Amino acid sequence: MFDALSDRLESAWKKLRGQDKISQSNIQDALREVRRALLEADVNLQVVKDFISEVETKAQGAEVIAGVRPDQQFIKIVYDELVQVMGEENVPLAEVAGKTTVVLMAGLQGTGKTTATAKLALHLRKQDRSCLLVATDIYRPAAIDQLITLGKQIDVPVFELGIAADPVEIARQGVERARAEGINTVIIDTAGRLQIDEDMMAELARIKEVVQPDETLLVVDAMTGQEAANLTRTFHNQIGITGAILTKMDGDSRGGAALSVRQISGAPIKFVGVGEKVEALQPFYPDRMASRILGMGDVLTLVEKAQEEIDLADAEQMQEKILSAKFDFTDFLKQMRLLKNMGSLGGIMKMIPGMNKLSDDQLKHGETQLKRCEAMINSMTGKERRDPDLLSSSPSRRRRIASGSGYREADVSKLVADFQKMRSLMQQMGQGGIPGMGGMFGGGNPLAAGGNRPSPGWRGYPGGAPPAKKKKEKKKKGFGTL
Repeated sequence: MFDALSDRLESAWKKLRGQDKISQSNIQDALREVRRALLEADVNLQVVKDFISEVETKAQGAEVIAGVRPDQQFIKIVYDELVQVMGEENVPLAEVAGKTTVVLMAGLQGTGKTTATAKLALHLRKQDRSCLLVATDIYRPAAIDQLITLGKQIDVPVFELGIAADPVEIARQGVERARAEGINTVIIDTAGRLQIDEDMMAELARIKEVVQPDETLLVVDAMTGQEAANLTRTFHNQIGITGAILTKMDGDSRGGAALSVRQISGAPIKFVGVGEKVEALQPFYPDRMASRILGMGDVLTLVEKAQEEIDLADAEQMQEKILSAKFDFTDFLKQMRLLKNMGSLGGIMKMIPGMNKLSDDQLKHGETQLKRCEAMINSMTGKERRDPDLLSSSPSRRRRIASGSGYREADVSKLVADFQKMRSLMQQMGQGGIPGMGGMFGGGNPLAAGGNRPSPGWRGYPGGAPPAKKKKEKKKKGFGTL
């Protein structure tokens, strides 16, 4: 996400490094790079012009702060302007007190509208809001079946009357059912088209008039760049929308849609889809997105994703195990599976400040090493997982595990030895010490079983740091440390 834009902006900061202060002369090259970066990211031309004008005005009027380099000060100005362009703050989904909230979903075919409908329902369920999905797309083959399947997957009921009923009547009856059953939120999945046409808009207008939605959300494909903003504006002008959901953000390395939608359409981005799984929907926070664009990670979102998966009692139990050096292979396997539940490894790593420079090859290599570890651990008996010392003293056990997992005995031996070192290190760190880490991570990482040297991005992965510590670290960081 935003890889190309981040790389381009990096060259803009370099134009100011080594300068004593920001001036009219030295800022022009940096602004030229920022302008080029935004245009290549497919940001709307008028948005680019306004953005550059604002940054130039603010940069020239910025007071020199002691101890802050000009390039760092310029990054702060660009960051603030990015947040401004994308809407300043998160706009939450409406919730009407004391009655059913009605959400109408709209969009063209192929944008992931039906999947986004299910994702939104799951997001609301996590907030303890009951939901009902209403299937009104009677035109696309299997659209209703798709929504029913997704509803079963997330345990949310789906109201439908088949493909012979009138979409307006389906929507009306669905809302009535939700109100009768006291359901908190009803989400109506409407039909899409390959392009905007009169029939599509007329049907949406009729449904909207009948159900009187509290939210009308347009689902748009982020990979269409600034065209997503133009589409949002057209829908907003014709039927009136309250917000947008950008899908396929994980596949958009440019960022033009995120930077154009609010300015061009006037409608806020409320959610972004960052993967195919139903869990892959995130509220849109302009400040966090700006941080990602500038390669500073997104620790707050990472912490929130971890909190969704981590049980407090399990976390306390894990902490006790770490402090007493009783962390075993069963715990390690559990942590790896927890990581998978949080999303793709690449998506998670790039939320960590400084990890945006990891290449796709490095991330794929990391995924491979995780699978190697998992395969070897799965070949262990329950007793061996709970007591790694058994493997340290028994070559025959290591040979059996190697044979069962398809790797060499040397790979298993390395995994066991490095796990023991990691466990000792975690115990010392948990007790407040920070021992030397050279031997552990210089080539002895269990993720690098088989002799492959891990990339710098893997340092400190096994076991991870508690979410609270990551949040605290976020507070300590500032633009002056970039």
